[in-house]
Amino acid sequence: MNTKLTLSLEKEVIEQAKSYAKKTGRSLSELVESYFKNLTEKEQTYDDIHPKVKKLIGRITLPADFDEEKVKEEHYREKYGF
Repeated sequence: MNTKLTLSLEKEVIEQAKSYAKKTGRSLSELVESYFKNLTEKEQTYDDIHPKVKKLIGRITLPADFDEEKVKEEHYREKYGF
């Protein structure tokens, strides 16, 4: 059973969402419902992690000053020429 929900969002966000929904052939309701479902799905636990990945946990240590965002930015710049 569907139930109505009233949301207050910035006009620009709504317009962008409508445009995205139209491009993907979906309704705003479908997008919002999908987002809420993904948001509230059971979180992955340690037991859900593949055994091969579990073996890697704790084997790599990064320096205290490691900047993940900087590394990602550099990687994308090299890969895509940004």
